[in-house]
Amino acid sequence: MTLGQKLRERRESLGLTRIQVARACNVVESTVINWEIDRHVPKLYPVQMKALCDLLKFTIEDLVE
Repeated sequence: MTLGQKLRERRESLGLTRIQVARACNVVESTVINWEIDRHVPKLYPVQMKALCDLLKFTIEDLVE
């Protein structure tokens, strides 16, 4: 499973929208879309990465596996 697939699957299982994820990470919705289709990997500041992990209930290790 790719990182984008992991992100999308977890977001959907938690009932979150892309906009909610984008707002939590202080990015625009199209950025989240690009992550989910594996066009880009998240390149976030530590505070943004923590927000993403907290929202989606991931650890950093979960994202790199």
